[in-house]
Amino acid sequence: MIKLIKSSFYRETETKQRLVEFISRAEILSMGTECKKFEEAFAEKQQRKHAVFVSSGSSANLLLIQALLNQGKLNKGDVVGVSSLTWATNVMPIIELGLTPLAIDCEVNTLNISPEKLNSAIPKIKALFLTNVLGFSDRIDKIKKICESENIIFLEDNCESLGSQVNGNLLGNFGLASTFSFFVGHHMSTIEGGMICTDDDDLYEIIDPRSRMG
Repeated sequence: MIKLIKSSFYRETETKQRLVEFISRAEILSMGTECKKFEEAFAEKQQRKHAVFVSSGSSANLLLIQALLNQGKLNKGDVVGVSSLTWATNVMPIIELGLTPLAIDCEVNTLNISPEKLNSAIPKIKALFLTNVLGFSDRIDKIKKICESENIIFLEDNCESLGSQVNGNLLGNFGLASTFSFFVGHHMSTIEGGMICTDDDDLYEIIDPRSRMG
């Protein structure tokens, strides 16, 4: 039997012990100094300006779409292109928030949307929420250029591709924003958890209310 996931903890025994010690002495268990340190370290490692830690990769997707609605960059009823090979947690936030998902075919050899497949959907979509599947991508630099020329909001679900690069550029850094998951089956785990990364200051301020606190 092939397991769907396995433990992704580095030095698991030591990690569990340190986690127990942290929980026993922590005054609060979320949104404290350790969380902030993790966000700053992740943003630096991912080479993004901002990183916001959330409860899961699923909630990262939901929060990102809601933030774009709050900004007025997306409106109820807009069509959002999504990879046909993806997870329900990439599609359901779009439906839940009153947008319309449009599945775009993926290429067999890359498991991802290609520029050619994207071109067929351009007249219909206001945004593209691309899933970088299993560390792979198609010609994502070309996809970025198409989105820029067509005024399509480009987002990346990078939950499965932490650390993967294209021409020296990290996946998750091509779009306006990207989402990550730290579920136990992914490359790096916080047991549960997710992250949103962006270089856009206005988007960051909507996503993270702490950024507006004095």
